[in-house]
Amino acid sequence: MTAHHDTLSVRTRGRGFVEITREVQRVVRDSGIADGLCHVFVHHTSASLLINENADPDVLRDLETFFSALVPDGDGRFVHRAEGPDDMPAHVRAALTQTSLGIPVRRGRCDLGTWQGVFLYEHRHAPHERRVTVTVVG
Repeated sequence: MTAHHDTLSVRTRGRGFVEITREVQRVVRDSGIADGLCHVFVHHTSASLLINENADPDVLRDLETFFSALVPDGDGRFVHRAEGPDDMPAHVRAALTQTSLGIPVRRGRCDLGTWQGVFLYEHRHAPHERRVTVTVVG
């Protein structure tokens, strides 16, 4: 069994989605592993990872609309506000989504569905640089 690791630096513009499918596919290609598993992990507590539709941007807008209603900024029930009104809601959003993904690798590529893309979901309003580790084993 072989393992290959790479770290991505993903710049966000603030709350929202950044598609990282190309970068993840590049790591898989560079690994030289034809069949196995790609593991993607974000090293932060206020950002997460999603696999979702990458064809219609309305899907991502609707997801953000849903999360904004589900976990509103400045919610008075939250005590933790060390970095502002979006601080604790960012942690809740990360808890409700995923900090890691497992994606099958077939023929040297992530075996994603036709409309699937890999996204980093930034939960804070301010821009950040996020660290994502991609590990390919096979």
